[in-house]
Amino acid sequence: MKRAFIASIFVLLAASCIAAAWLAWGLAPAAGPGAPDVVFEVEPGDSLVRIAANLDRAGLVRDGRVAEVWGRLRRLAPHLRAGEYALSPSMTPDQIFAHIESGQVVTYPVVVPEGFTVAQIAERLAAEGLADAAAFSALCADATFARELSVPESTLEGYLFPETYRFPHKLDPHEIARAMVAQFFHTWAALAPAAEQRGLSLHEVVTLASIVEKETGAPDERPLIASVFANRMARRMRLESDPTTIYGIPGFDGNLHRSDLENEANPYNTYRIAGLPPGPISNPGLASLRAVVEPAESDYLYFVSRNDGTHVFSRSYKEHVAAVNRHQKRLGIQ
Repeated sequence: MKRAFIASIFVLLAASCIAAAWLAWGLAPAAGPGAPDVVFEVEPGDSLVRIAANLDRAGLVRDGRVAEVWGRLRRLAPHLRAGEYALSPSMTPDQIFAHIESGQVVTYPVVVPEGFTVAQIAERLAAEGLADAAAFSALCADATFARELSVPESTLEGYLFPETYRFPHKLDPHEIARAMVAQFFHTWAALAPAAEQRGLSLHEVVTLASIVEKETGAPDERPLIASVFANRMARRMRLESDPTTIYGIPGFDGNLHRSDLENEANPYNTYRIAGLPPGPISNPGLASLRAVVEPAESDYLYFVSRNDGTHVFSRSYKEHVAAVNRHQKRLGIQ
């Protein structure tokens, strides 16, 4: 009887030692130092069992069963968050779980250039696998969402600030839009006093800056372009901007026709409407916004492209016609 009891104790001790050794082995890194990261995804609703098994299949842990046991002992299941994580087999299971628990997901860069429209931004996000283009465009046209973000318009056109962003995959499109609009208002805070001094509303500044953005790609010209539009508006002259007219043409084919310039049904046709168009025609960057609130001092009323990205500025219509004849042998308007 005594011998049997002692034997049982030895068996239990041996089993405990084996279990401890198995646990210690399984809790060591699956690879030596410097092993490259692997992008590992935790799907929404994944259980601890599934996560541990997937870690095993990905070669990130020595034994998924050990990882699962360790997770249960530490009661980690409710704290593991969905997303993509950069994990290395050089990490211990404890470090891996801590990373997943932290929610430090992998993010991907996306560049939103100055002057992109909502449609172009949506396409760029889709190309980077960050959002569905149609869904993002529809969200940006949601007047209720725009009001929620304090945008004084029914759409987010003009308020998605051009910048390089980093977003994780499968992020709610609302959060992507919120980040871009928040960046806009962060930038706007420094410009607001100058706009108020000039008697310009947020809507007016963004709308005019969006036109300036589309009219020139030369940074040093933006204040001059802005001054031309300011001078024309002060004299109650029409802006006569091609980019605004183009924005209002559904499915524009790349050719601006004389009939387009004469179309009074197009609310963005500044050859026919007085003042600013109904809203922004692109999403302007800091330089164009600043150009509108701090335009150059000039008496220019016209400008024409040199066809090299820069423009010739004129004070009178006569000068302008001469510049057009000199630099635009063929306007491409029918």
